[in-house]
Amino acid sequence: MDSTTIIFLITLIIGGFLAFYIGLKFGAQKKNREWELNLPEYRKEAILRSRAVIGGQFSENLAPYLPNFPYKPTECRFLGKPADFIVFKGMDEKKINEVIFVEVKSGDSKLNSQEKNLKSAIDKKKVKFEEYKIPKELTGKKNDVNFDSEGRIN
Repeated sequence: MDSTTIIFLITLIIGGFLAFYIGLKFGAQKKNREWELNLPEYRKEAILRSRAVIGGQFSENLAPYLPNFPYKPTECRFLGKPADFIVFKGMDEKKINEVIFVEVKSGDSKLNSQEKNLKSAIDKKKVKFEEYKIPKELTGKKNDVNFDSEGRIN
C-alpha cells in the first residue's frame, strides 16, 4: 500500500468517527428540544393522573356516606389494601352476623390481581378467625419484672 491510500483510509476513518459524533450530538439536541417542547403536556398529564388518584382515594374514604351505599357507615372500617372496607354487619346492635369485604371502584376501573385473589379466597370460604394472645411477660406490670443493675430485664 502506498502512503496516499493509507492517508485516505485514515481520513475516512476519522471522518466516519466525526460524522458519528456530530450525529450523536445532533440527535441528543433534537431529543432534548422535543422533550422541552412536550414538557408542559407531560406535566399536565401527570397532574391529571395525580388528581385522579387522589380523587379516587378521597371517594373511597367517603363511600360509606354516599347515597346508595348498602351498609351503615358506623359498621365500616377502612382498610385501604387489599380491600377498601371491611363491614361488620350488625355491629351497631352489638350482634355481628356477617362480615363483608368491600372494594370501592369508580368509572371503568376493575379489580387488580391482588383484589381478585382476595375475592377468590373469600368465595372459596378460606376465611377464618384467630385469636393471638400477647405473652404475659410482655404485658406484666413493672413491679413483676426484675431488672439488673443496668436496667435490663432479667
